[in-house]
Amino acid sequence: MEKTILIADDNKDIVDILKIYAQKEGYKYVCAYDGEQALKMWKEYNPCIILLDVMMPKMNGYDVCKHIRQTSNVPIIMVTAKTEEADKIMGLDYGADDYVIKPFSPREVMTRIKAVLRRVTDDVVDEKNKRVEIAGLCIDMNSYEASVNGKPIVLTKKEIEILWLFVTNPGRVFTRDHLLENIWGYEYFGDTRTVDTHIKRIRTKLNLDSSVGFDIKTVWGVGYKFEVKEGK
Repeated sequence: MEKTILIADDNKDIVDILKIYAQKEGYKYVCAYDGEQALKMWKEYNPCIILLDVMMPKMNGYDVCKHIRQTSNVPIIMVTAKTEEADKIMGLDYGADDYVIKPFSPREVMTRIKAVLRRVTDDVVDEKNKRVEIAGLCIDMNSYEASVNGKPIVLTKKEIEILWLFVTNPGRVFTRDHLLENIWGYEYFGDTRTVDTHIKRIRTKLNLDSSVGFDIKTVWGVGYKFEVKEGK
């Protein structure tokens, strides 16, 4: 069964080039030239992955990504001419799986697509028994749901994946680089502030006060670790 890519970019030349390379790699494709059309095509064709430009008319890529993430974990690769670190972090925070900066090599984009889809396939294969409960924290990777002491917690896909890595390795210290490579699945090209941003949001959402039986601790100069409190 052929896999379908949604290519969303207001630059027709870029779309045409990516269509050629997608076809060469054996993918079907559908195209959108503004944010509203991208949402419509996503709902209609259920693509296996989305290439999503940030600066599009009617609705920007960040808002499209945010909207999709409310109901779907379909892989999303953001495509943009913006090079500022804050813009990259924003896309990842909204739930994007990868980030490509213009100008780019179409071959690089195809390689990124294969890498992301390979990770998704691996997740499906290893789905069985992907549920853990420790110190009142419950994570179910089959449904990407989490709860603390029975109370549901709304987390993004990346936040769930970071937390899963922690709870399945309690006490282990993870460097920021290790987290980037394991969660995003490739050697991240920017600095490591995106990890700090994600950890901060996870801590806030989990409301890590004295009543909670676990903590995500900062190991200064190294990274982070998940720790179960004594007596919990």
